[in-house]
Amino acid sequence: MLLTISFCLSLPLSAQSEQSTAPDSSVGQTQGTISGSVIDQTGTSVSAATVKLTRPDQSDTQQEQTNDDGLYAFTNVAPGPFEIIIAENGFATKMISGTLKPGEALVLPKAQLALASASMEVRVSESEVEIAEVEIKEQEKQRVFGIIPNFYVTYEKDPAPMNTRQKMGLAWKSSVDPLTIAGAAFVAGIQQATDSFPGYGQGAQGYAKRFGATYADVTISTFLSGAVLPMIFKQDPRYMYRGTGSGRSRLFHAVASSFICRGDDKRLQPNYSNLIGSFATGGISNLYYPSTDRNGAMLTLETGLIRIAESAGANIFQEFVIRKLTPGLNRKAAQPVQTP
Repeated sequence: MLLTISFCLSLPLSAQSEQSTAPDSSVGQTQGTISGSVIDQTGTSVSAATVKLTRPDQSDTQQEQTNDDGLYAFTNVAPGPFEIIIAENGFATKMISGTLKPGEALVLPKAQLALASASMEVRVSESEVEIAEVEIKEQEKQRVFGIIPNFYVTYEKDPAPMNTRQKMGLAWKSSVDPLTIAGAAFVAGIQQATDSFPGYGQGAQGYAKRFGATYADVTISTFLSGAVLPMIFKQDPRYMYRGTGSGRSRLFHAVASSFICRGDDKRLQPNYSNLIGSFATGGISNLYYPSTDRNGAMLTLETGLIRIAESAGANIFQEFVIRKLTPGLNRKAAQPVQTP
């Protein structure tokens, strides 16, 4: 008698009211009760945990909350297989299954909840934007022979996608680098010596025009193919260093990168940024090259094809040579990139 009173007092009020309103003893002989308790890893009772009783056929579903002592109880439960699901914030969900016999008062073992580290991982990590920022800072340190900028290649295994600001920032950084300007000056000097684009003339004025045109080509190409179009098409403008596999597979990867690139969603897609950018640069150059040296659509086509071929050649150089000539690479960033 004392045991019966003690158990009734420990039940939630809803369970007690359901017991008191049981229709008659004949029903109690077929239906049964399921009760139990919930504790945490220290053995402390867990109150207000949600406890749900379900059946395989979903014919009978009941839900309770544990009381202050961590106890729960279901009454008027039809016999047969069942499943108990226990959920509480900060803990992993607990499931208990069993079979209730007709008229049985089943008391389940204490259900111990584990902290939700396995199913609800709390991560203290950087966002993709922050990760990309760190990776770009490393790229901006990449210089062939420690001098020539080599910003548009990543040696990361799985580089974070760049956002709009980062794409524009990298293009600006590359365009205003002293070595980029010096390179344009060197090319202009060669053009002057060989009298390329004679419409510019000779002397200081002719050299200045050649330098301006050459530097404009580089800057426009960098911003179009490396920032503006990648923002529009949501593509990554960098070359993804592979570094593994057979020489043939690496060669194919290098050449194919001029036509296929990685999107901001990390999926491969046609490299619209490079292809359209190459021809667009050729078309824009018609605006400032000497009228006597322009050839309309032919110059645009030739310039575009040359730039695509140049990008493929540069990728091959990146894949097989440049890394060896770039000192001080971050060891983490120097891991080969695995690509399809």
